[in-house]
Amino acid sequence: MFSQVLLMQLAIAAGVAVLATGLFLAPLSDQLDDQAMRRALAIAQTTAAQPQIADEVKNTPPTADGPVQRTAERIREATKAEYIVVMDWRGVRWSHTNPDQIGRTVSTDPGQALAGRDVMEIDSGTLGRSARGKVPLRDSDGDIVGAVSVGIAYDSVRARLIHAIPGLFAYAGGALAVGALAAWLISRRVQRQTRDLAFSDISGLLAEREAMLHSIREGVVALDRAGRVRLLNDEAQRLLGIGDEAVGRSPEEALGEGRTADVLAGRVTGTDLLTVRGQRVLVANRMPTDDGGAVATLRDRTELEQLGRELDSTRGLIDALRAQDHEHANRMHTLLGLLELEMYDDAVEFVGEVVGDHRATAEQVTEKIQDPLLAALLVGKATVAAERGVALWVSDRTRLPDRLVDPGGLVTILGNLVDNALDAVAGTPHARVEVELRTEGRTAVLRVRDTGPGIPVEHRESIFTEGWSTKKPPAHRERGIGLSLVRRLAERQGGSATVGEAGGGGAEFTVVLPDALAEPEQVPALTAPQAPQPATEEES
Repeated sequence: MFSQVLLMQLAIAAGVAVLATGLFLAPLSDQLDDQAMRRALAIAQTTAAQPQIADEVKNTPPTADGPVQRTAERIREATKAEYIVVMDWRGVRWSHTNPDQIGRTVSTDPGQALAGRDVMEIDSGTLGRSARGKVPLRDSDGDIVGAVSVGIAYDSVRARLIHAIPGLFAYAGGALAVGALAAWLISRRVQRQTRDLAFSDISGLLAEREAMLHSIREGVVALDRAGRVRLLNDEAQRLLGIGDEAVGRSPEEALGEGRTADVLAGRVTGTDLLTVRGQRVLVANRMPTDDGGAVATLRDRTELEQLGRELDSTRGLIDALRAQDHEHANRMHTLLGLLELEMYDDAVEFVGEVVGDHRATAEQVTEKIQDPLLAALLVGKATVAAERGVALWVSDRTRLPDRLVDPGGLVTILGNLVDNALDAVAGTPHARVEVELRTEGRTAVLRVRDTGPGIPVEHRESIFTEGWSTKKPPAHRERGIGLSLVRRLAERQGGSATVGEAGGGGAEFTVVLPDALAEPEQVPALTAPQAPQPATEEES
């Protein structure tokens, strides 16, 4: 490849040198002709300006030793002209380099000069090809009495051109030598940068790279030194939800402002950075390149995050079942003791109270929250809260009909907020979490309050950022996704998710969901919800 590049560059340099020389020589001949004609015209004008010449043409005959001939020859010798011919209005010569031509008519037409016009031309006469200048000859009254024709031998013009050619070729040779040296240096640099690969090898590597980038199941985004996207493989386009129109644009222009654009642009640093794009949870890694750009890789963690949340839900269910099993064992032991003591009436009363408490708890929840998914979620969360020593309360102002447009989304929002509240109050005295669900027209308003330490003002926006968390992540997944999903789900429905300070000093999360309820006529007749699983007696 090195020899190919060198030969091509040498050929280009040689071609440029030859072309430049030819382009310079082509107009040089015309320039020299023009200079010669102007010089001849200037000599003719100077000769015609001699007043005695016009008087002598009018008053003396044309002779070889006449005053006109002597004056013309003196001017010719002084100016190095080829010839100076003075003629009268009939075209008869009064001067000439060859005295035998004096008294004869000129061989070329002097009509234009005799008509009062200056003439420059390249023409052939009795003295051969020459550059000529012709001007009218006027007497003291301004009348044209003849003309003056001056010639400069064309051989002198050609000699000047030939004399200039060696210098031109010298310059062209020097330029060619410099071009050859530059070509050699460039070729050596190209050889080092391409590791002496042939053009076919580079083409094959490029084709292999394109095939590899577009076939791997990991998103790849390449950015240039200005931070603009210069390459997107198929998987990156799928994960980010953009197309080829993003190439040449910055991440903010292609994706909009947000954590994903910040990660790609390098404003957020680290490894295995979590970000949410649409409904996908992505893991991003960014590596700078030697040219000042960067390459970012994206992996889809959505399914893994879903499995993690299902695992969390399963663990929560296990915790709830364990709590109920614990309480059930205690009550069975109490009932067994009452029966062994033959306190039958007390045993009947004890069983009635237990069953009544569970029924009352379930009825209170379903009375306030008619959606079965949300009601079941709160009953289950109440059991877990009781096991952890936390009182989970449903506000008396809670009223939620069974007309939710997206009950699954609200279950995700409520579940994440309750889990965070339970974590926040864990281990604190008189721990309590309060849930309020109410509607304002078709708008649903959800509030979750706790008696924990609260959220500092400077962190109240950061907690909704993907990856931000003050808690140690579990083994199966990373923290910092729950509250981000809460806000994204809220904003997807045109709502909002904010955090403030609760009345007792803890945190109060508020989620507003416009158009969360369907119109009453759009909902089929409701059936009585099934009773959820019994909850602990601590819930109300």
